[in-house]
Amino acid sequence: MRRHSASVTVLRDYLERRRPVYFTRSELNLLLGLYSRHVARGEWRDYAIDQGEGMALFSVFRHSHEGPAYRVVKAAGAATEFTVWRGRRRVRRASSLAAVLAYFECPLTLVPAASL
Repeated sequence: MRRHSASVTVLRDYLERRRPVYFTRSELNLLLGLYSRHVARGEWRDYAIDQGEGMALFSVFRHSHEGPAYRVVKAAGAATEFTVWRGRRRVRRASSLAAVLAYFECPLTLVPAASL
């Protein structure tokens, strides 16, 4: 005789786990602005927007036939979290997209006045 075990799942918890995550219009504006600046410099050539369970991904590529150079992930949970990945390495994590995109800002360097 076969016995089946039953489990109780709270509907609210199930729906929250299944809730799709998207980038908002303002987040997409930030991502595409960053992408266009790097395309203008000749550094990036392609991008992809994907969706996984509980997350949205924005991937950028140096060459179309390679894996992504960087991935920006928006993950939903108790609080929304943004992460920048370079390959398998996490390079920045924050609660706002602007904070993680600061990783891509070029630092200013001082140039001696004599060389001008």
